[in-house]
Amino acid sequence: MTDRIKVGFVGCGGIAREHMKGLAKNEYAELTAFCDINIVKAEAAAKEYGTVDAKFYSDAEEMFRDASLDAVYFCLPPFAHGAEFKAIERDIPFFVEKPVNLYLDQAKRIAEAVERKNLITSVGYMNRYRRGVQMVRDLLMEDPPILLLGGWITKTPSQQSNGIFTWWIIKEKSGGQFHEQVTHTVDLARFLCGEIVEVHAYPAEGINRNVPSGYNIEDASVVNVKFEGGAVGTIWASCSANAGGGGISLSVYAESVTALFTGWEHSLKLLRKGKQPENIPGEEDIFSIEDAVFIDAVKSGDPSKIMSPYSDGLKTAEVTLAANESMRTGKAVRIRGNH
Repeated sequence: MTDRIKVGFVGCGGIAREHMKGLAKNEYAELTAFCDINIVKAEAAAKEYGTVDAKFYSDAEEMFRDASLDAVYFCLPPFAHGAEFKAIERDIPFFVEKPVNLYLDQAKRIAEAVERKNLITSVGYMNRYRRGVQMVRDLLMEDPPILLLGGWITKTPSQQSNGIFTWWIIKEKSGGQFHEQVTHTVDLARFLCGEIVEVHAYPAEGINRNVPSGYNIEDASVVNVKFEGGAVGTIWASCSANAGGGGISLSVYAESVTALFTGWEHSLKLLRKGKQPENIPGEEDIFSIEDAVFIDAVKSGDPSKIMSPYSDGLKTAEVTLAANESMRTGKAVRIRGNH
């Protein structure tokens, strides 16, 4: 392995650029190849963040044939995965943005191929790397969680929306808000409280008005979850709070610990019985922190500091896709892969 890790990107949209910003400043990373079905995006990213000789492509197969890479980032919509197999065939470690896939069978095949190659992987659940999250996880090891509440409440996508909303508003492409966005809350629920073994979900549909053409995701959903350790929780999604008052939240209650996370940055208000409250702000540079861990793992060959390898990201997808199944059937769904 060279001193600097040659990094390629498959997908050069908004979330990819969040990673590029930090990686371009990382002394151990070189951004040398950029691929997007919209080659204009790939070219723009290469010029802004790439090395002097960085190349850009519109076809992932061509990029993998042409470029010599030490690591690759997959920043794709949930329906567009599968190129991970190209990295696996070439023994290239990869980072994949959440959720890992829309199709569980394909995700399982990717996970099996990764395991066979013993390949270093990481999934974009950046909140696991936050100091406040780590503190609460340690406390809950000693004081088991009892109740979890949280989710994302956002505005309705407007007719003028573009970019992500061309696929995000279509259930067959994004998997819906719960699968694509609230996956972060589901992942933290698993990270903090243990495996989820059952879900029962309820959707609200067809109530939002003035939605973009093609919009067919749920207006809101409520997902009740049961944890392996006995705790219970409710996780919600909504894209209807146009008058305000929405946001991101996660609250965990144990016998002697209450953890209240708020905002995208997951700032923590920590309450402990017999102690003064603590306020721990969420890190603003969380993508850089997450990416530095991945690059270091590739450079050293030691993945021990990666918080969510592909196999773990798959477990979160199993939960969110089970929630979608429950919304379809109206029945509780057991999560067989998690226990």
